[in-house]
Amino acid sequence: MLSTFVDFLKNKDIRKKLGFTLIILFIYRLGSAIPAPGINSSVISLSANSLLNMMNILGGGSIEQMSIFSLGVGPYITASIIIELLAMDIIPALTEMAKSGKKGRQQMDRITRYLAVVMALVQGYFIVQYLDSVYSAYGFIENPGFISYLYVAVIFTAGTMFLLWLADQITTKGIGNGTSMIIFSGIVADMPSNLRQVYNTFCGADATSSLGVFGFIAYLVMFVAIIVLVVVMQTAERRIPIQQSSSRALNKTKGDLNHLPLKINSASVIPVIFASALIQGPQIIASWVNQGVYSWLSAICDFTSPVFLAFYGLLIILFTFFYTNLTVDPSKMSEDLGKNGQYIPGVRPGSETREYISKVLNRITCLGAILLTFIALLPYVVSILTGLSQRAAVGGTGIIIVVGTALDTVKQLKSQLTNKQYKSFVGK
Repeated sequence: MLSTFVDFLKNKDIRKKLGFTLIILFIYRLGSAIPAPGINSSVISLSANSLLNMMNILGGGSIEQMSIFSLGVGPYITASIIIELLAMDIIPALTEMAKSGKKGRQQMDRITRYLAVVMALVQGYFIVQYLDSVYSAYGFIENPGFISYLYVAVIFTAGTMFLLWLADQITTKGIGNGTSMIIFSGIVADMPSNLRQVYNTFCGADATSSLGVFGFIAYLVMFVAIIVLVVVMQTAERRIPIQQSSSRALNKTKGDLNHLPLKINSASVIPVIFASALIQGPQIIASWVNQGVYSWLSAICDFTSPVFLAFYGLLIILFTFFYTNLTVDPSKMSEDLGKNGQYIPGVRPGSETREYISKVLNRITCLGAILLTFIALLPYVVSILTGLSQRAAVGGTGIIIVVGTALDTVKQLKSQLTNKQYKSFVGK
């Protein structure tokens, strides 16, 4: 690992891209410290609202700080998911764009950004209105009312669109996917304060846990173990052997066969987002319409209840299968294998190949769904057992995003380094 990092630094182009990326991320972190005008963020605590915490993670920012980048790139991520779902044979025009190559994808991205502007305005307005309804007695916002809410929402929207521009600069001139890097940096920047909170809980002068230093060490060990588990989950795949039907390929040994890789977690973190939105979304809407209904829903959706956590886990599992089957199409795979003159040894081409791929996909997705559910529920369970806040507890969506982004970035760096070495070799 160290030698690989040294190789990256030796490459002049990679050094330039790395420096450019760090400058952009510094601008983002600087903007995250600029508070939105007219907001008293010191009175806010989001520990009891899982949806707003999820939006913090997706945005790579902090709604709790009420900065100009509070929404982060969250509205764009949500808009992207909506457009991708609608493009799956739901809206024919979007489906056609998705199949039209680069030009179609550019059109879809333009539509996604327009939708992101609308969603940022709506999210910003109702978040400010909701927080004002909760913290109005503490002077949350100056001159509360429609104009003030809209004013702050417009600032949040402008911050989101500026972040998207910064993300585009990283994607084209820097290292990694810009949107992922923005989210990654926001989560990583929050880790030291979370670690300090854990230390104070176990070992500080006002420690609330009797476990002491042993509890803190156990936390660190568990944290490393969860990172290893997430790495395994993100990289593990089931390789189905495939073979060419040509006469030349018939002489190949088993070790020479190509493979069709199927990831055990094809849905990534999307099922957790869907499940959280389905649970918390109605609460936010009810808070705007009827406080009595909101209180009733909040009492039911209690993340400290084992029964409700089991229900939440079941939703994650169901959404994992749902999204995997939306994004991974065994019929298309079977068709592509036939067009390329390839087949799975021992399985007939056509419907049997489709059924075989579907069966294997469902089996490995079952394992992936269990692991994803375990990691997603772990912060709530640890919080219940130790008294730590959910943001400071190990596991959760943030770890999955951070590890996934790090793995993708390293893979891209290795690819760039390999291409550079290959071009140098050919040039000689």
